[in-house]
Amino acid sequence: MHLSAPAILVAARPHGETAVIARLLTEQGGLVAAYVAGGRGRQLRPVMIPGNVVQAEIRARSDSQLPFARLELVSSRGPWLGEPLPAAAIAWATAITAAVLPERNAYPSLYSALLGLLDAICNAPSARGWVEGLVGYETLLLRELGYGGERPEIADLGQALEILDRLEPQISRYLLADTRADVLAARTLLRARLARMVE
Repeated sequence: MHLSAPAILVAARPHGETAVIARLLTEQGGLVAAYVAGGRGRQLRPVMIPGNVVQAEIRARSDSQLPFARLELVSSRGPWLGEPLPAAAIAWATAITAAVLPERNAYPSLYSALLGLLDAICNAPSARGWVEGLVGYETLLLRELGYGGERPEIADLGQALEILDRLEPQISRYLLADTRADVLAARTLLRARLARMVE
């Protein structure tokens, strides 16, 4: 395996003393787990933030071996991690992606949608500018993984929050049923922070 492509870092788990197992979403290669040597070191720590866009060089001697990756930062989400609402949205979008997508299956539409959603979260003046994109991304995840779902028309923030509430049982039942980690905790935190906007 040899893949050189832009990728969205969707998860980074410490491995050993200084390494990281990164999960990267690429447009043509799908979700790929890879070993990043020195990922917890001073140089690479700012790169290993879920939501970051990186240029990835991924290599493996065989399909059964965990690939090695070299990553170069293209776009950082770090500046938004100090903002509670964008930080919670980035955490949820990357966590659900890392948890539910099968490895090495290409989902170009999900790659484009996640990239657009993350850009909107970081560039919109408020959540009103990206919450519709979040609803669309969750609906697209359900559809791409075989559970149907049409993107609804959204008139305002209140309606978007109602639709998010309706989507949660489907996400829990269909996408996260076999997941051991409590991925929905990130969504619960995000939903609580969004609720403050309509109080």
